[in-house]
Amino acid sequence: MRRLYAALSLLVLAGCSPAEAPAPSPGPPAPAVVLGGVELAGPLRAIGTEPFWSVELTGTEMVYTSTEPPGQRARQPEPVVRGTTATWAAETADGTAFKVTLIATECSDGMSDRTYPLTAMVTVGDRALTGCAASAAAITSSGESGPVVE
Repeated sequence: MRRLYAALSLLVLAGCSPAEAPAPSPGPPAPAVVLGGVELAGPLRAIGTEPFWSVELTGTEMVYTSTEPPGQRARQPEPVVRGTTATWAAETADGTAFKVTLIATECSDGMSDRTYPLTAMVTVGDRALTGCAASAAAITSSGESGPVVE
């Protein structure tokens, strides 16, 4: 009989033990960071002329290409956003400073009738470049004139 009471006591205690607390549900996703109407999380492209150059912000890499080699690549950090400006600063594998600053001001590339929602300032090593920027999708899908928007 004593064993029966001991077994029943264990069952009662087991039933009274607290259940595991459910894992907290994740909060709502962070709002997208938007600058000049352009979502900064998506692929972005900055372009310029004289010489022709471009910077792709892919989400994981910053890739600089130009008619004047060499091209440069760096890991893309999170942007530092202050007011109407977003800045990505990194170094290439060989230690070259690589900085992209986008400003929410309308921009013309000077070669076409397109207007871009962002002005771009790019520094690669000792080379300082100024141009325009928008989402990569908007640049690809926009016509030869007018605003570059998605």
